[in-house]
This record gives sequence, C-alpha cells and structure tokens, in this order.
Amino acid sequence: MWSSRLIGGLFLAGFLVYGTGSLLVSSVVDGPTFLADVGSMQTTLALGAFLMIATTAVDIGKAVIFFPVLERHGKRTAVAYLATMIFEMALMTVGVLALLMIIPLADQAAAGQLDGDVAQSLGSLAVDANETAYQIGQLSLAFGALFLAALLYRSGLVPRWLAVLGLVGYATHMTGAATELFGLPLSLVLLIPGALFELTLAVWLLTKGFTPAAYDGPPVTVTTTQHA
Repeated sequence: MWSSRLIGGLFLAGFLVYGTGSLLVSSVVDGPTFLADVGSMQTTLALGAFLMIATTAVDIGKAVIFFPVLERHGKRTAVAYLATMIFEMALMTVGVLALLMIIPLADQAAAGQLDGDVAQSLGSLAVDANETAYQIGQLSLAFGALFLAALLYRSGLVPRWLAVLGLVGYATHMTGAATELFGLPLSLVLLIPGALFELTLAVWLLTKGFTPAAYDGPPVTVTTTQHA
C-alpha cells in the first residue's frame, strides 16, 4: 500500500519544510525595527521563504495522491479537499511573495533611496500581509479537511477514533484561524488538536497504512430503506 506511506511521509514533510522555513523567516522579521538587520540576513530570509513556498509542492502532491483513495468513497469530498488545498497554497504563496518584498525595501533604505521609517512601515505591512494570507488559507484548509475527516470516519479507511480527532482538530483549527483574523491571538492554541491529528495520521499511515478492508473492498455507500 505505497500510497498510504507516501501520503504519511508528505504530511510529515509538510510540517518539517514549512516549520523550518517559518522559523528562519521569523528570526529575521522579529522585532519592530527588523528592516535594519535584513541586509546581513538576506540569505536566511530568502532560504526561509523558499522553504515555505516549497511546501506548496508537498501539500498539493499529498492531495493529488490522496484523491483516488478518497474518490472511491466520496468524489465530492475528494474534489473539495483538493480544491481547498490548492486555494490554501495559492494564498500562502502570495503571502511569501509579500515577505520577499522586504529584501528590496531593505536595500533601498540602506542606499538612501527610501526613507527608513517608510521602508520599515512597508516591511511591517508585508509581514502582516503574509500573516493574513496564511490565516485565510488555514481557514479554507480546515473547512475542506472537516469533510476529509468525516469521510475517513464513514469509510473506515483509518480507525474511527483517529477520524474523530480529525473532526475536533479541524473544527478548532478553523475557529482559531477565524479568531486570528479578528485580532484574537488564539490560533496557536487552537491549532494543537489539528496538528496532533495530522502527526498521528502521518505516523499511522507510515506504520499501519489504510485499513485493508476499506481500501481494497467496495466503497461505502449510504442506503435507505423504503417502507410500503
């Protein structure tokens, strides 16, 4: 069952690649006057941004490989999950491109071509734009992944306790992203159940794979009983 191992590996790779990139970027843009230090840390910022964008290929690849597995049990869910993943990655890419604008801003400020305060304000705006794009993308992802978790529960592709964890995790993650957009810094706390689900799912798929009876057997269908 190579697909389950590959999907599990991509879940873990997404955490590692994006997490590393985000840490590198944060080490550069942390603080109210970060623009003055960008000149000596351009490589760190560029590498972090590259890793964050590289997550696009990882996550979309995961959704593409997942698609035929999910389609057997729910085509609409498979399409919705793939679509929300693409939308999320598009927004996150826009956010990272905004971060890359910090480099020319720092260069212009250092050369005296742009007022330092103006450059710092524009740099902070770029950081805020990335954060907003990220939260909207996560809101979209969590919404689509709710249907993914529901399908996993209904189909039996993974244990039901794991699918329930996904339902709870993505519901709280969606709430956290929404509150963050309204200025309430709750996303990091409410992200924990969803992150725990994805990490547990990744390890499960790498070690156990999908439930053979659900993966190899006929797709689950909902039947109704008609009474005369």
